[in-house]
Amino acid sequence: MAEPLRLGRRACPPLFLSLRREEMQFVKESVIRASPERVFGFHEQPNVLSLLIPPWENARGVRPTRISELGTQAVVELRVFGPVTVRWIAQHTVYDPPHMFEDVQIKGPFRKWRHRHIVKPDPNGAMLRDEIDYVPPLGFLGCVVAPSFIQQRLQKLFDYRHEVTRHWCEER
Repeated sequence: MAEPLRLGRRACPPLFLSLRREEMQFVKESVIRASPERVFGFHEQPNVLSLLIPPWENARGVRPTRISELGTQAVVELRVFGPVTVRWIAQHTVYDPPHMFEDVQIKGPFRKWRHRHIVKPDPNGAMLRDEIDYVPPLGFLGCVVAPSFIQQRLQKLFDYRHEVTRHWCEER
């Protein structure tokens, strides 16, 4: 019997074992030389979404929201492949300053998406940790391409986001 493809702490099953969609996890951590309150405060800005969209992403914030307003929905339009545009709607579900906030995809490219933004004290300032539990689109095919496409794209995106956060928090 073939081994399931392992990503994060959950498995994506081979097609012949099950067509059930399993969660995958992406995690990005960075130490930022600023207080946890400052790092969390960066994310509370009303324009933070526009600051965190990399220049190479064909995306634009349609409706930004404040993370403190639970139930509100941020809306982003993004091109996923060529002319194919997707409207991504994420709802703010948890707000616990200065420790954590969470958003969950209501509509978008993934079967499931839950993103926890965690800020913890660190001896050098703050540890910023993004945890994303997701189920890729396209069923089994999504599970197959997740390691080479989705995980790499998330890595590049969150490398950029953490660098922007670091720059804003450490340079001011």
